[in-house]
Amino acid sequence: MRHVRPRITRARRATVPEDDLHVAAALIVAHDCARRIAATVRAALAIPGVDLVLVVDDGSTDNTQELARKAGAVVVRHSHPRGRTASVETGASVIAMRDEPGREPRAILLLPGIVGHYAVGAAPLVAAVTEHVADLVVARADGRARVEGPSTKIARVAVEKASGWTPEEPLGPVRCLTRDALEAAMPLARGAGLEVAMTLDVLHAGLTVTEVQCDLGDVPRSGSLGTGRARVSRYRDVVMAISARRMRGALSSTQAAIGSRIPGRGEPEEDE
Repeated sequence: MRHVRPRITRARRATVPEDDLHVAAALIVAHDCARRIAATVRAALAIPGVDLVLVVDDGSTDNTQELARKAGAVVVRHSHPRGRTASVETGASVIAMRDEPGREPRAILLLPGIVGHYAVGAAPLVAAVTEHVADLVVARADGRARVEGPSTKIARVAVEKASGWTPEEPLGPVRCLTRDALEAAMPLARGAGLEVAMTLDVLHAGLTVTEVQCDLGDVPRSGSLGTGRARVSRYRDVVMAISARRMRGALSSTQAAIGSRIPGRGEPEEDE
């Protein structure tokens, strides 16, 4: 498993080769985000290299989808809320259908619908992926102190044990990744376990992960909000996602060990 040590950069306009401008799609999951969705879409469209903004309206009860469409996004809608994981899977499928045959699949920038005009601050993530710095790049806070819950702490430890690298934002929701990295993380973990599971799966696939400092305002990160039942539920999701990947890794190691002892597999047997 490989990782890339975080490159800390200030949010800036990314540069993309002139002959390959259309290299990324922004995937925005939104539920009742009418107040900020238009600003989020317009800011995402301003990111160099992004030629498609797709909004998955996860069963909103307000006019999120109309405002997103007017702002320039392609919109698909769930008739009822299905959650962030299902929304990302829906969006990824639609983006794949819009990729041009014969060209490298678009990188995918994941954005919350509430980020507003700060979405343009994610430009360095797109640049890092399209310039092949890493396969998965996570937005890192711009230096301001943020409250951490137990979910963030256990996710950080899990990534450190798996790779030897200690991330600052193991549950960061704003991230950009290649199509190969996304496929490595499929099926996506449910609930609050989505981000840490994605990181662990990408690392397990031998792909690279890093963090890049971005100015995204006060966008909350998973694991830092809520009290009582919500925090317990979040912690449970993260623990389940980590445990599932540990079991999967142990099973793979066991199967490899068994396979190496079966005649005809692994090292060739010596003739007597």
